[in-house]
This record gives sequence, C-alpha cells and structure tokens, in this order.
Amino acid sequence: MELQLQAIATVLALVNPVMCGAIFMRVEGNRPRRDLLIDATMASLTVLVILILAALVGTRILHLFGVSLDAFSVAGGGVLSWIGFSMLSNTSSEQQQETRAEKSQKPSLAPLILFAASPGTITGVITLAAAHGKNAFPVTALVAVVVAAIGMWLWILLAISMGSHTKGGGLVRSTATQFMGLIVIAMGIQFVLTGIREFFAH
Repeated sequence: MELQLQAIATVLALVNPVMCGAIFMRVEGNRPRRDLLIDATMASLTVLVILILAALVGTRILHLFGVSLDAFSVAGGGVLSWIGFSMLSNTSSEQQQETRAEKSQKPSLAPLILFAASPGTITGVITLAAAHGKNAFPVTALVAVVVAAIGMWLWILLAISMGSHTKGGGLVRSTATQFMGLIVIAMGIQFVLTGIREFFAH
C-alpha cells in the first residue's frame, strides 16, 4: 500500500493537474461548455493511453536494448530528481507551454498533452513499472497512471466550472508545482538508491 501511494503521488506530481487546468483554459477557455467538456475528456484519455503504453511496454523496450531494470532505476531516478529540482526552482517550462497556448490561433490540445505526458512523466511511469513490477504485471504503475489521469480530468472540469483565471491563481499553481517538485525529488532519490542497492545485491 505504501509503494502504491508513493507511486500515485509521483505520477500526480509529474502530470501536475493544477497546471494542466491552467493550460487547458488558456487554450480553450472561450469555447462553448459542451466543447470544453468533450476536449477535456479527450485530452485526459489521450494522456491515459500514452502512459498506460509506457507502463506496459517500457520495460520490454529496456530488455530489447539490453538495459537492466536496476540501471534504468538509477538513470530514471536521476532524471526525476532533475525534473523535481526544475519544478522547485522555477516554472519556466510551464510558462513556455502557456505562452505557446496563448499564441495558438486555433484551439489545440497538443500543448496540454505534451505537458501532461512529457518525456519526464513517461520516464517516471517506466521507472515505477521497473521498480514495482519486475516479475509481474505493473499494477502499481498502472493504478498510479489511472488515478493521475482521473485527477487531471477532474481538475480541468473544476477549472471549466470556475471559468477563466481567478486572481491569485498563479500563486496557487506556483506553490502546488513547488510542493510536487519536492515529491518528485524524493521519489527520484529513492529510485536511485534502490537501483544501486539491487545492483550490488546481485
């Protein structure tokens, strides 16, 4: 149960539903409510499918290239820690996504999907599958992915119901992102230490 909760917290932090809601509203905030609900569902389902594929196929791709799960845990943990430090120190990548969304002349879900299912998020999901599903179906990673996708969808629905950006929303997003960054750093370090321990235990 503890590993499952940690996995859920990690994937939620990487997907960052709070930021997803902000990006979605910047892209499509002026469209009819029915269209917003449809697009929110489509974006969340797309992210869900991408991350499920990463959980199911990621470790097999590692085997194909001869990469051990222990080595990937160390490498993936290092990447997650780097992402966490970036989230903790600044939000430049998120601001770039918002700027692209604002400059887009017609609505596109691409900025939102690329943010939620980023290479960092995919790396995190594969690392979870490798760490908690070495000899079995990666249930831990899959449950975390489903919860994160549902969380993303619900937060976007909340953003739709609240309308456009409210005053102080930037502070809330910044604080939430920094807190999630701490979680990602902790999980990244844990993956590194676990990978090193398992490598030397063999």
